[in-house]
Amino acid sequence: MSMMELENRYTAGVYPKRDVVLVRGRGSRVWDESGREYIDCAGGHGVVLLGHCHPSVTAAISEQAQRMVTCPGIFYNDQRARLAERLTQLTGMQQAFLCNSGTEAVEGALKFARLSAGASGAQGRTGFVATMRGFHGRTMGALSATWEKKYREPFEPLVPGFTHVPYGDIAAMEGAVNDSTAAVIIEIVQGEGGVRPGTTEYLQGLRALCDNRGVLLIVDEVQTGFGRTGRMFAFQHHQIQPDILCLAKGMAGGVPMGAVMLGSKVMGLYSGAHGSTFGGNPLACAASLATIDVLVQEDLPAQAWRKGQHLLDRLRAMGARSVREVRGLGLMIGVEVRTRAQPYLEAMMARGVLALPAGSTVIRLLPPLTIGAEDLDAVVAVMEEVLRKGDGSASR
Repeated sequence: MSMMELENRYTAGVYPKRDVVLVRGRGSRVWDESGREYIDCAGGHGVVLLGHCHPSVTAAISEQAQRMVTCPGIFYNDQRARLAERLTQLTGMQQAFLCNSGTEAVEGALKFARLSAGASGAQGRTGFVATMRGFHGRTMGALSATWEKKYREPFEPLVPGFTHVPYGDIAAMEGAVNDSTAAVIIEIVQGEGGVRPGTTEYLQGLRALCDNRGVLLIVDEVQTGFGRTGRMFAFQHHQIQPDILCLAKGMAGGVPMGAVMLGSKVMGLYSGAHGSTFGGNPLACAASLATIDVLVQEDLPAQAWRKGQHLLDRLRAMGARSVREVRGLGLMIGVEVRTRAQPYLEAMMARGVLALPAGSTVIRLLPPLTIGAEDLDAVVAVMEEVLRKGDGSASR
């Protein structure tokens, strides 16, 4: 029985599969079971910030695995303490709750926002305002904040009290935030929604609105955090500060990890208010500390900005008629096409480049921040060939 047949038989089948079995990765390259090589611009849905098997991260994991793998939150731990301190220094927030994924971070953020509203005396503030095209995860609370109907409808009724308004429309947000609102939750760049960056005017206006109405601002940086957009965190492009910040994906170099960062306005948390069996385990914390060290020492956010600008310029210069728009920030790039994106993704894979969709009509690129110029140029060459075939300007 092949590996594809084995996995199809014994896994739940919730993922649409591509016909490739990946078995090894190094840097920005991965290999399938037959030894074929690919440039990885999917990056584990944006997880592989430092590339696959970065030596500093693998060394930290190996060393920590021989010392202590797990330690519940009821006991103190050296790695957890160091990471919490480092995260507060990087983000400008006051405290950290460590968990295992982006969805868990969002769930924690929603719970903390409701607790904080209650503690401040606003007992009726239990609602949330989210945005159209926003994606925040697949568990019941995070899914309630997510917009896309195909994710939501099979699981309704969801958590009550969520309202969605158009992203970028401050007037709509003003109309939706009221005396029952505990928090607003947004992405700085909408990822699954098509790689759509917010403007400074909108985001600063939203920060001011939340301040004026006594509402917390939750910023979901699960996909944009840790250098992806050209700054360590995407909110730093716009000179705003969240009240609650959700982090995950690449923060531990590929090891599952998430965090909820809490600002000074968050209050009312108490012992037992929330928890996570594996959250903040020493193995993940050691991997995260090593990842952050590499990000800072090699100034990878700045590299992401330069490489992203180069990639955006090259993609926009192609002028393919099949392309509607090229959007992005740093090394988070979306190419919106005029038809379905999936055939283009399959054609790219056949030519040795792995990428993601972002909605039905957007090709999303999330390469490692360490990707080299040669690989970036190879990605552009493949995309140009595929996209020009799509508009009939190259031979099939």
